[in-house]
Amino acid sequence: MNVDLFLSTLPMMAKGMAGIFIVTAVIILTMYILNALTKENNDK
Repeated sequence: MNVDLFLSTLPMMAKGMAGIFIVTAVIILTMYILNALTKENNDK
């Protein structure tokens, strides 16, 4: 195993994983906002 090559690719992997988490968070927040905007009032 080439440790130097592995260590040089860590920043690229970190950016990719951060991108995945950011996109997932945006999708979840969008779902919460859409649910809040379209929620029916059941205050009878």
